[in-house]
Amino acid sequence: MLEELVSRISKSVSTFTDEYEIILVNDASPDDSWTKIKNLCEKDRRIKGVNLSRNFGQQYSTTAGLTVAKGEWIAVIDCDLQNPPEEIPRLYEKAMEGYDTVFAQRLERQDTFLKKLSSTLFNKVFSYMTDSYQDKSAAEFGLYSRQVIDAVLSMGDAIRYFPVMVKWVGYRIAYLPVQHSTRAEGSSGYTLAKLLSVTSDSMIGFSNKPLRLALHFGTFVTLVAICLALYYLFDYILNGTDVSGFTTLVISVWALAGILISLLGVLGLYIGKIFDQVKARPTFIIKDKINVD
Repeated sequence: MLEELVSRISKSVSTFTDEYEIILVNDASPDDSWTKIKNLCEKDRRIKGVNLSRNFGQQYSTTAGLTVAKGEWIAVIDCDLQNPPEEIPRLYEKAMEGYDTVFAQRLERQDTFLKKLSSTLFNKVFSYMTDSYQDKSAAEFGLYSRQVIDAVLSMGDAIRYFPVMVKWVGYRIAYLPVQHSTRAEGSSGYTLAKLLSVTSDSMIGFSNKPLRLALHFGTFVTLVAICLALYYLFDYILNGTDVSGFTTLVISVWALAGILISLLGVLGLYIGKIFDQVKARPTFIIKDKINVD
C-alpha cells in the first residue's frame, strides 16, 4: 500500500503547499517494505525513509519519525489507509483557526467489533486510572505544530504514548470528525497480549493511581480486620463465646497472602519501570536513513 499511500498524501498536501516531506518509518516490517521505501525515496527526495534496527513498537517508531521531521506542521498517520490522507487539508484548515493540535475523530469506525470493544475498554480503564479524559474516537492521526512536537520530544519518558503526551504538553487542542475506512490489506499487528501490555505500561507510565488504589484497598482490609477483632473480643467478654473456626482462619490467611502478593506485584511493576527509566537506553535505534540530513 506504500505507493498508494505516498501518492494520496502528495495529492492532498499539494493542495495547500508545495513544501512538504513524507517520512516513512519501517519498524522491522516482516514483508519487503524497506525495499519499496528505498525505491520511492529514489524517485522523489521529498520522500524520506527511516529503517529501525528491530521492531520497537508503534509509539517508538512514531517518535523516530518525529525526530527527523522538519516541518512547521506535522501530520501523523498510519500506513493502512484506514485514515484517509485526503483529510489532512481539512485538519490544516482547522489548525489555521488558531489551534496547535487537531485530533482526527473517527466517529464511525470501520473496525471489527472486537477491535472497537477493546478500544472502548482501553480508553475507559485508562481514563479512570489516570484521572483524565481519553476520547476513544481519537488516536495518533492528527496535525501538530512544531512547538507541540518539540515539547513531546523533550519528554524523556521511557514509556511513550503519543496521544496522551500531546495532551499533557498542553497548547490549544481541537477535534475534527473525519472519515474512517476499512483496512485495505492485511490485519492489525495488535494482538490481545500486546493490547494488554500497552494498557498496563501506559497506566503505570502516566499515573500513580494504581499505587493509591492499592493503598486504599490495604487500608480497607485493615479496617475490616480491626472491626472483626473488636467484634470477637466484645462477644467473648459479654457472652463468653469461644473464638473458633479453623476453616475461616485458613481462608483468611490465604486471602490476605493473595492480596499482599498482588500489591507487591503492583509495586514491583513500578520498580521495574523505574529500572527501565534509569538505564536511559534509547527508545529506538535507527539502522538506515534515506534522504535525511
